[in-house]
Amino acid sequence: MKEKKQNDVAVLLGYAGSYKGLTFTGLGLSAVAMILGMAPYVCIWLVARDLIAAAPDWTAASGAARYGWMAFIFAVAGIAVYFAALMCTHLAAFRTASNIRKHGMGHLMRTPLGFFDSNASGLLRNRLDGAASETETLLAHNLADIVGSIAMLLAMIVLMFVFDWRMGGACLLAAVISLVAMFSMMGGKNAKLMQEYQAAQDYMSKAGTEYVRGIPVVKIFQQTVYSFKAFKQAIEDYSEKAEHYTGKICRMPQSVNLTFTEGAFIFLVPVALLLAPGALKNGDFAGFVTNFAFYAVFSAIISTALARIMFAASGMMLASTALSRIDEVMNAPTLPVAKNPQTPKDNSVTFRDVCFTYDGAGQSALDHVSFRAQPGQTVALVGPSGGGKTTAASLIPRFWDVTSGAVEVGGVDVRNTDPHVLMDQVAFVFQNTHLFKASILENVRASRPDATREEVLAALSAAQCGDILEKLPNGMDTVIGTEGTYLSGGEQQRVALARAILKNAPIVVLDEATAFADPENEALIQKAFARLTEGRTVIMIAHRLSTVVNADKIIVLKEGRKVEEGAHAELLNAGGLYARMWADYNQAVKWRISAEKKE
Repeated sequence: MKEKKQNDVAVLLGYAGSYKGLTFTGLGLSAVAMILGMAPYVCIWLVARDLIAAAPDWTAASGAARYGWMAFIFAVAGIAVYFAALMCTHLAAFRTASNIRKHGMGHLMRTPLGFFDSNASGLLRNRLDGAASETETLLAHNLADIVGSIAMLLAMIVLMFVFDWRMGGACLLAAVISLVAMFSMMGGKNAKLMQEYQAAQDYMSKAGTEYVRGIPVVKIFQQTVYSFKAFKQAIEDYSEKAEHYTGKICRMPQSVNLTFTEGAFIFLVPVALLLAPGALKNGDFAGFVTNFAFYAVFSAIISTALARIMFAASGMMLASTALSRIDEVMNAPTLPVAKNPQTPKDNSVTFRDVCFTYDGAGQSALDHVSFRAQPGQTVALVGPSGGGKTTAASLIPRFWDVTSGAVEVGGVDVRNTDPHVLMDQVAFVFQNTHLFKASILENVRASRPDATREEVLAALSAAQCGDILEKLPNGMDTVIGTEGTYLSGGEQQRVALARAILKNAPIVVLDEATAFADPENEALIQKAFARLTEGRTVIMIAHRLSTVVNADKIIVLKEGRKVEEGAHAELLNAGGLYARMWADYNQAVKWRISAEKKE
């Protein structure tokens, strides 16, 4: 997929694998089927010739019955061969679309996890799954129709000039005008309009997904009209693109196309009137009538053939834009993997003069940050919002790679560690926990698929999830999100902690996991933290400073820079930013709502 300028069909066939030969077989059969489908028209002409020659003694037309049966046999054979052709192309198309999805998912598995923060799941799904579905139509139908129609047109050209080249030329003129009209709709600069149309469709899909997911928040804050604005704009933009293409670009060419393909007979009549006197003079009027009958019947094929080409060409355009959208997924940056990966020596975490800037950002998110977490230490990252705390934590499991400097785990640069080994070293729990629509058992087991039920149950117990299991109808086999079974934010967080506990990684990254928990859940989560962090190196991001008082080391970040480092007492005595934040925190904790009586 890296050579986009390669022919789109060649790109698709590259995904077909061993089914590529089946595609070519289907295309060949389609060509044969179209030619067989034309044979009945020739047989009809032969019947008409014999009947006209024998008139008025119709019984003398002994070959009419034979030609009639031949027409029937050719028609049935054409249908059977075309069915076999579509079977071949459909099998190849389904396998190709499946391979595209597999290749796409395989590529996404190698992208940094941070890539999914800036690319909505609805957009990725539309680009990969939706685009792959659109390629099915091209390979299953459009290519077969194009090859068959080309074979039909070539055979038509031959037949048109076999009996009477003048009548054949008249019929062919309608086909030429129709092809010019179709090219004006789909060729040249109009191909770019189709890409804009698909981009608008992608954006509408993304906006729709985000709107649906945000409905609970929208209802709570009564912002329905405001929140609908972005989605409405996406729909209007899509509608505008569709109306512009169909109304302004396609209306006139399509009218011309349909007029001349459906009315090819119009060109035939004037030519026939010009030729009729000569046929009468030469005494070959019967032959003239026979030829006219042939072309009159045969002109009906023109609209069928050109309609096939038009729809096939439209399918080619859609497939081309679909491949462009697939390319956007296939070209997503992947994490470089070291050729000779090293294994971490311990569970220490070290930042060495780390700088990091997000793509497209004008300012660094981290600017020359250095600190070290010794094995078994708890290091807290605190500071004002936007200081770079979450960014720093996300660099440890390689959600992103540093712009400069190095992040080391066990004395080894994470870029020189095998990604699977690194992920085994680190467990992380973030504010926004995602649970799959699966059982509690499978959700927890996601961190270690080979874990036994007993191990999962032990992890759930350590994460203080006993009350959750008691209220669920099927315990840890209950599927979340079905039959009204849902968990609160705090309960989901505890299940996520059970997942991290089961993983048993030596390094734990916590991004303020209690931020949205109620007091009861927070108390249980804190107990789970104690179990999760026991004997491990912990990097925790905290907004509630009370949770970092006992940390071995506190790193204070502001605007991407480390401004302070030390234990809680040391930082208070220093009287810097941390001391001011601690004072503000204590003041906020003591704040109460009071009602004064007015006289």
